[in-house]
Amino acid sequence: MEILTPILVLGSLGVVFGALLGVAAKALRVDKDERISQVQELLSGANCGGCGYAGCAAFAEAVVNGEADPSLCSGTSEENIRKIAEILGVEVKSGPRMIARVLCSGTCQKAVNNARYEGIYDCIAAARFGGGEKACSYGCMGYGSCAGACPFGAISVNDGVARVDETICTGCGVCVATCPRKVIELVPAAQNTFVLCSSKEKGAAMKNICSAGCIGCKICEKNCPEDAIHVTDNVAHIDYDKCTGCGICAEKCPKKIIGYRKA
Repeated sequence: MEILTPILVLGSLGVVFGALLGVAAKALRVDKDERISQVQELLSGANCGGCGYAGCAAFAEAVVNGEADPSLCSGTSEENIRKIAEILGVEVKSGPRMIARVLCSGTCQKAVNNARYEGIYDCIAAARFGGGEKACSYGCMGYGSCAGACPFGAISVNDGVARVDETICTGCGVCVATCPRKVIELVPAAQNTFVLCSSKEKGAAMKNICSAGCIGCKICEKNCPEDAIHVTDNVAHIDYDKCTGCGICAEKCPKKIIGYRKA
């Protein structure tokens, strides 16, 4: 009997507390908007963070709450963006498709090496310990940190320089944030003219460290009919809002480091 009494007391307390917890759960329950899961299913699912949120779940909740536009998910197809807009009954902001581009032409044959790097095969690690092998301190190191970070497998390293597969790239910007040299930038996918160099070295010094570097001669700047390209900090930059893609700058560049493809 002495043992039975505490068992009955504890059992009764368990029933009471269980009932209280059940009532509290119902009273404090916050119903989750079912549209959040519907939106999340239509997103890319990469959890890349390119939208500015921690992952697709957080982004979906922000979209449903009206805090973010669904078009911010660059990895989601236009069709799915339209479906999300239909679910929410909103209009989606539209803009040019963006892609990542590596602004460097310093391949193994063109870039001069001034050291032998034997550390971790990673750009971020190399940047912390000597800066890798290439003499140019502004160019792509070629160890593939961007390729490892890309959630869509759109980047590979070829001949010492990272290259982007534009058919796969979604413009999420993860590679841009990852690159320690900041030689990757997001550009409009329709842009057909681009300067493949980021070096700020003066022309005389550049000639000694990379045969494919911008020497800041301003020939491109002087010949552009739209005033769309200017040399600042010893390297040419294109104003994509002004550029018409005529290709004159690429034709005139003595170093042939301005890429051009006919539209």
